[in-house]
Amino acid sequence: MFLRRRHTQKDDSEQREAKVSELRTAMGPLSGRSLKYCTDACLRRYLEARNWNVDKAKKMLEETLKWRSTYKPEEIRWHEVAHEGETGKVSRANFHDRQGRTVLIMRPGMQNTASAEDNIRHLVYLLENAILNLSEGQEQTSWLIDFTGFSLNTNIPVRTARDIVYILQSHYPERLAIAFLYNPPRIFEAFYKAVRYFLDPKTAQKVKFVYPKNKDSGELMKSYFDVENLPSEFGGKATLKYDHEEFSRLMAQDDVKTAKFWGIDEKPYHIANGHSTAEVAAEPATIAQRAS
Repeated sequence: MFLRRRHTQKDDSEQREAKVSELRTAMGPLSGRSLKYCTDACLRRYLEARNWNVDKAKKMLEETLKWRSTYKPEEIRWHEVAHEGETGKVSRANFHDRQGRTVLIMRPGMQNTASAEDNIRHLVYLLENAILNLSEGQEQTSWLIDFTGFSLNTNIPVRTARDIVYILQSHYPERLAIAFLYNPPRIFEAFYKAVRYFLDPKTAQKVKFVYPKNKDSGELMKSYFDVENLPSEFGGKATLKYDHEEFSRLMAQDDVKTAKFWGIDEKPYHIANGHSTAEVAAEPATIAQRAS
């Protein structure tokens, strides 16, 4: 029985690797950033998102490459979106989950702007940054969403949420491991019902509603996070403090890593009080590995 299971797993693995090779062949010659983006790990994620159907994965990947060539997420720099992050409504945590995944902390109650385009651009920047900071061999991120201060006044429109969901599902497949919605108020339920309509079933299964006085919720959180690292807002023992100036310095350092990763030549810029004092001149790129 054990040997049969091992053979089945080996056969499945070989079949999937054959699918990766088939997809790479189907994509044809790639160069520059497209080649850099399309690592084997990337191709596996697109295949996984399309149930290992090569034709469907190819179409999805081609659409992403087209989107990336126009939206250029790898060229967004912190000084361009820093105003969106002044309240810490989305930030990268200074800890990983138990699997070594980068953690994004979202606080919709801290919403501070009304521009849908800038909100989305800010989130895309932090997604790219989260991917850049993944542990070796890790492909996914975890999200912690704190609803403290949430109200209808701070909520983003359903249309903006729909656009965000579209980008996440279409261009960042299999990047989300799990999203914890911590202690969401009842007024959020109607909003989520509208948003859930746009979620594919696999993504919807990754969204977990958790509550502070619920035993199962507590055990679920502990299975993903060390409570010593987890902020008290999520039932842990750590203190969540967002320092915009310090976070801006960290992002400026990561912008240098991003430019180096993608082979982009840039003029340095200085961060002061969370704002840059020089513009970045981005230029096209060449080759290497990971933000795929």
